[in-house]
Amino acid sequence: MLNWASQFSILIYLDSNDFQSPSKKFECLLACEAVNGYVTGEYDSFPDPFMKLNKVYNDTKDWIFGHISYDLKNNLEPKLTSGHPVKTGFPVMHFFTPATVCYINNGQTYLTIETFGDPELIYGQIKSFREDKITGNIPALSFNSVISKQQYLETIEQLRAHIADGDCYEINFCNEGFCEQADIVPMQVFNALNTLSPAPFAAYYTLYDKHLMCASPERYLLKTGNKLLSQPMKGTARRDADAHKDQQIIEDLRSNLKERAENVMITDLVRNDLARCCEPGSVVVNELFGIYTFPQVHQMVSSVSGTIKPGKPFTDAICYSFPMGSMTGAPKFKVMQLIEEYEHSRRELFSGSVGYVTPEGDFDFNVIIRSLFYNATSKYLCYQTGGAITYDSIAEQEWEETRLKAWALERIFSGDV
Repeated sequence: MLNWASQFSILIYLDSNDFQSPSKKFECLLACEAVNGYVTGEYDSFPDPFMKLNKVYNDTKDWIFGHISYDLKNNLEPKLTSGHPVKTGFPVMHFFTPATVCYINNGQTYLTIETFGDPELIYGQIKSFREDKITGNIPALSFNSVISKQQYLETIEQLRAHIADGDCYEINFCNEGFCEQADIVPMQVFNALNTLSPAPFAAYYTLYDKHLMCASPERYLLKTGNKLLSQPMKGTARRDADAHKDQQIIEDLRSNLKERAENVMITDLVRNDLARCCEPGSVVVNELFGIYTFPQVHQMVSSVSGTIKPGKPFTDAICYSFPMGSMTGAPKFKVMQLIEEYEHSRRELFSGSVGYVTPEGDFDFNVIIRSLFYNATSKYLCYQTGGAITYDSIAEQEWEETRLKAWALERIFSGDV
């Protein structure tokens, strides 16, 4: 299916990698060949950036796929800015109505095709497509860090001072790794990433010469009928090949006071965000401090749900909760100012979201982390990794966490894949 889709200049592929969840709808989902595209500039004349998206949905009642970059924060909060240079070039916001949508429903084994054309013809093309775009040798590449280790350690202490002064109580701080003049085949890189680090919210996204290769374990926001579900992730621990040691790491993560403090702060922030668009009294924490295991790491995940106020546009839920609290910290407005001051790179699509809206008005969006970004024109390849900083953070340990997350991405280019 991906080989067949490689012929199109716009496509989104979402893969759950067989992770099981009561809220999962699709095993995998592909949208390609835009019939209509709606880019950031077309939203600028509207009072809020989601009014156009809501209008497009109401006019079409069709599938809509696309992304929201972190820098949309500036539209939602006009006093915020992004001063660092653009490097990968993804628009701040882009959605499109696809000509073809292919999916396998959760629990099923057959492919469903919805298209403006002939679904039988497309199915035949997918089955007979022979050109292999997803396998091949990945080149050996090395990455540089925008912020050095020493700079990173010093910045953590500066952020702890802000927390001590009462400016904030948790901040997500990130660093960029990059490689210039990288000559890669993005679909091959995604296949390697998805094989080594399968994740429930994996995504491959092509928007002309810009590519996202994503192994995200985190959901941002799901809408099913009038119900919303957000699953913030805060708290990370490495895996160990020894089963006994690995289980001990899980127990240590579960009982770690710092990690639990990080998680509960963001869970409370998400609860407050959802309360802005949900019926009073309907927002509940369904799970607190759940431990979920992935190929590279263990993660602490909580779940928050609520019931949307009747008569409100579905985009309200996104508008009131973006950017997601797990990638900012709290209080959200202040920490976004500090992120702009202390980080050295524009986040662009990193810590944004990619996902879909169904013809019924439901949606599901991920958190873009554990991801690689590539501009095929400039040959610029990069990623960003980070973590939540609290007053109890130990700078050296925070650095090691960012390197653990970076290693899962960099090892694809070790020459062994």
